[in-house]
Amino acid sequence: MTAREPAGATAQAADLIVAYLEQLGIEYVFGVPGGAIEPLYDALARSSRRGGPRPVVARHESGAAFMADGYARETGRIGVCCATSGPGATNLLTGVACAYDNGVPLLAITGQPALPSFGRKALQESACTGVNTLGMFQHCTRYNTLVSHPDQLENKLANALMRASKAPRGPSHLSIPVDILRTPLATSRPAYDLDSLLQGNVLIDEEQVRALCTAVAEARRMVILIGSGQGCGEAIEAIIKIAELTGSLFVTSPDAKGLVNPRHQLYRGVFGFAGHASADLALRNEPDLVLAIGASLGEWTSGAWSRDLLNERLIHIDTSEEHLLRSPMARLHVRGNIRSVCERLLDQLSQHRAPMALDRGLADPEHMLQDRAKFVSDATPVKPQRLMRELSLRLRPDTRFFADAGNSTAWAIHYLQPHDRRVVQQPDYEARAGVQRRKADAGWLRVLMDFAPMGWAIGASVGCARANPGCPVVCITGDGSYLMNGQELSVAAVEGLSVIFVVLNDRALGMVKHGQRLAGAESIAFELPAVDFRLQAESLGIPAHVVRSPADLDALDLRAMAAHKGPTLLDVHIDGEEVPPMGLRMKVLGSVR
Repeated sequence: MTAREPAGATAQAADLIVAYLEQLGIEYVFGVPGGAIEPLYDALARSSRRGGPRPVVARHESGAAFMADGYARETGRIGVCCATSGPGATNLLTGVACAYDNGVPLLAITGQPALPSFGRKALQESACTGVNTLGMFQHCTRYNTLVSHPDQLENKLANALMRASKAPRGPSHLSIPVDILRTPLATSRPAYDLDSLLQGNVLIDEEQVRALCTAVAEARRMVILIGSGQGCGEAIEAIIKIAELTGSLFVTSPDAKGLVNPRHQLYRGVFGFAGHASADLALRNEPDLVLAIGASLGEWTSGAWSRDLLNERLIHIDTSEEHLLRSPMARLHVRGNIRSVCERLLDQLSQHRAPMALDRGLADPEHMLQDRAKFVSDATPVKPQRLMRELSLRLRPDTRFFADAGNSTAWAIHYLQPHDRRVVQQPDYEARAGVQRRKADAGWLRVLMDFAPMGWAIGASVGCARANPGCPVVCITGDGSYLMNGQELSVAAVEGLSVIFVVLNDRALGMVKHGQRLAGAESIAFELPAVDFRLQAESLGIPAHVVRSPADLDALDLRAMAAHKGPTLLDVHIDGEEVPPMGLRMKVLGSVR
């Protein structure tokens, strides 16, 4: 589908950009307007009137990039964000860097003053003759260019969109002077059919797949590690069937926990940061084969480069060459479309063996948890473990959870255990509820593993809710992250988005505080002031509640909040003395006392 010509006006270069977004089904552009990017907003205004892509105005450019990130994770489409020149572009950088390190497809568009003013100290100039934002984006993008002539725009835009989508995925950046954006065009109809060009690659190496099938068939005890790499979500049904057919235990990396049902009989929990002892034991119990599928094998996803995983028993399956380069010790690397590889393996196995007999009842995942007594504790202030339990049990199965950097991530990875319906033995709640299906690679829990900025979850949850307003979204964030990026709640209010913002209020930068204590370091610079976040939310017209005890928590109707057409804030006073499961991070820092 392409955009119609703007009525009663000559098409501009900015209209061509919007036409390509419309062709790809992209409904929203997240950003903050400004003079150097104004022609793009003019084009979006014209587009909005005819039902095409429209702008969502963030409160800070980093929040706009986080929203585009959340939109991309939910829909599988490219997330689009924009900013004006100079400080607008530099504010966007953190969110773009986050998308780069986490493999999220993004298009970032930043403005520049008019080309003739380059080098003349124009306001907010950020070309090579000013504060060189193009140079800054060079190190955190898959494609990065200045459009210096109108005839370059279409080709560079097409390249940017393709590079963002193809493995390895990540952000592309176009820096466009304002006079280029205003250039009159004979037509704004796209010359390229990018929708077909961006279809996924299904090619696989047949020789490697044959070797994989032989190794799996000969294995006596296999463990599967599921990562969150490109294609893992689409392949999850085949992966679980492989586990069931071979009777293999499976574990997930922290960022892939949301792809599986935590109550599956063969699941042994999270391996890596904030993970479970049962997952460590599964890999330590000398399996003769470990199948790592879509695992990035960074610090948090490899158990701090654990020798229980990274050894000659490993077979690594991935679309990304960058991931495969982190496992040189593996006995076999299989590069290709993960779903195609897994379905081919499943076909081969099915021809030679019957499925293992499994108890189809649901397992109780609580046996994996540390401090199980605190998971049900009635103590005041609220134990964060108890909070995770209540969020797990009392929200719809199709809820999307976002956990922010810091303690929020650790508590969610270890303790959040919702009744998910994603895995094949359960009925599909989302189809029955008539809501938009979640994008295949996006699970019910979304966390950051590598470049992990505070406040990401606040913006990302807004972007997710904007992409799929039929599903409830829960953002678990700390008071430190909220004080950085909490202004983005007002975007959810303006857009009428159902997001529950859960603020873990302990008056501290929690991971800093506990890290200092665990390391025996000086206790300094972690305190935060006492803030009544309810009052701040109510000043924005957002309903809010202070939760000081489990009784307060029990009194809340979380499902009604999730159905409310607009955000709700919970200011939860948690027990700040509870230490999150962060021992792996301390080990890597070399600072465990």
